Amino acid sequence: MKHLLLLGAGRSAPSLIQYLLAYCARSGHTLTLGDLDPEAARAQIQGYACAEAVAFDVQQPEQRLAQISRADLVVSLLPVSFHLLAARVCVELGKPLLTASYVSDEIKALDGEARAKGSLILMECGLDPGIDHMSAMRIIHRIRAGGGVLTAFETFTGGLLAPASALDNPWEYKFTWNPRNVVLAGMGGARFIQEGRFKYIPYHRLFRRTEIIHIPGYGFFEGYGNRDSLKYLDIYGIPEVRTLYRGTLRRPGFSKTWDIFVQLGATDDTYRMERVGSMTHRHFINSFLYYDPHNSVELKLAHYMNLDIDGQEMYKLRWLGMFDDTPVGLEQGTPAQILEHILKKRWSLAPGERDMIVMWHKFDYEQAGVPHQIQSHMVLEGIDPVQTAMARTVGLPLGIAARHVLEGSIRGTGVQTPVTPAVYEPILDELEQYGIRFAEREVQPA
Repeated sequence: MKHLLLLGAGRSAPSLIQYLLAYCARSGHTLTLGDLDPEAARAQIQGYACAEAVAFDVQQPEQRLAQISRADLVVSLLPVSFHLLAARVCVELGKPLLTASYVSDEIKALDGEARAKGSLILMECGLDPGIDHMSAMRIIHRIRAGGGVLTAFETFTGGLLAPASALDNPWEYKFTWNPRNVVLAGMGGARFIQEGRFKYIPYHRLFRRTEIIHIPGYGFFEGYGNRDSLKYLDIYGIPEVRTLYRGTLRRPGFSKTWDIFVQLGATDDTYRMERVGSMTHRHFINSFLYYDPHNSVELKLAHYMNLDIDGQEMYKLRWLGMFDDTPVGLEQGTPAQILEHILKKRWSLAPGERDMIVMWHKFDYEQAGVPHQIQSHMVLEGIDPVQTAMARTVGLPLGIAARHVLEGSIRGTGVQTPVTPAVYEPILDELEQYGIRFAEREVQPA
């Protein structure tokens, strides 16, 4: 009998919790679910004698050491900044740790010690990063095995609303992931390589540089650049490619309207605004516009941003209630925090609404001097506002990886990502049982 420790019971955890509970119930293992809110955690494990919920604060050293010491494996869904605290204890004790988050420089620095202590730190094993790595590497390895040479790779992922839930939403979008991360998305700009040339898109231009992507059966999407694509030259072992681009998917028109917030400064997180307690949505937008006692906020914004007063962008902003005299509902905050609070009022999933995950890859390669192109996509709709597509695609890969680590079919030490066949093959195979599968097609290269 082995003991699992799962840290975090937030919005991305339900599918992972259900997977681990079912696994422990049939295998005889036990599970401890640790969260700052033990009652919320306890509600998710009701009916399972193999599990317990405890109050857990990773910032408390004694509590951290006590719980990790009991575990044979630790899975962390904590906020990104807290993974390091858990990772240090896991490495010291020689315990395996799994997360869905990006490898930070601080955790990467633990690689040597983790190898020496026999500790596996498997990160980026969720959706994006995670399923994107695994599904891409399966095709890249297949291309190479057939004698092909990869020349270009593009990949986009998006969390959106399922079509049936987006009919009355002009953005076709609601929050299914950490809202703060959505508001701050793109702050660092984008770095990539195109036709052998290094390219950079600064934050203030990011949402104006989009491309249209068509996915059979699901229509058109727009993609914008996502962070640093260049590091994947090494992670994927593809130094030969002349184009490498990673991006985020939204429905057409989203980026042009979101860019209004960026250009206004409404996504800035570096200073606190004044008199937030008495601020309305309308006051918030007006704070970034010039003073004019004669024209309305709508007219000032349209003029300042060169918008059609009756155009789609203004309609989307009205739908959000940005011009309403509704109190913000915060006592203090940065522009980004205030914007997030306003958006939550319209962008939170309502009962009966479902989300959708869309992932798309494009591989250009040459084989015997002949150019080829493969396009691959995965689309998954959520079950309900709790068992969302986001929660399933983040949580299930972690759950499957945890099972294989405990059973010894996934081995290794050090800080790793799921880019080797020994890791990604069993995970991708089992994901198909949950409807998370990719469709491929050969496309004539442009």
